Amino acid sequence: MNMLKSNAVKLMGILLLGMAVSAHGVSDKQRAAIEERIAPAGSVCMEGDSSCGAVVASSGGGAKSPEDIYNTNCMACHATGAAGAPKMGDVDAWAGRLDKGLEQVYANAINGINGMPAKGLCMSCSDDDVIAVVDYIFDNSK
Repeated sequence: MNMLKSNAVKLMGILLLGMAVSAHGVSDKQRAAIEERIAPAGSVCMEGDSSCGAVVASSGGGAKSPEDIYNTNCMACHATGAAGAPKMGDVDAWAGRLDKGLEQVYANAINGINGMPAKGLCMSCSDDDVIAVVDYIFDNSK
């Protein structure tokens, strides 16, 4: 029985060694095919991350005007008053916000307030873009 057990252990060792050698014996072409099959489908690169290599062009095709940003990101709420948003052109509603100071209005637009998300969900907008949109709204609410 000991001899049978010993032979079984030797046979398992030989089989495992054979499998390891055959896996190692993959040709360069086969290895490349395997690497291609298991490669990630894509990668994520955050804006400003210099470790991503080449700079990816933005889909916007250039800087957007405050009016474009308003029409794309702000109008849905600020034209209808949704979620309590002051409507563009409503002098009294905007005057009440200005009582807290223009810097506070800018900060609220950038950081969000009540039902308004930060930057009105314009995550591609810089703080300066948001400030320009606030100024655009004020200019059209006098």
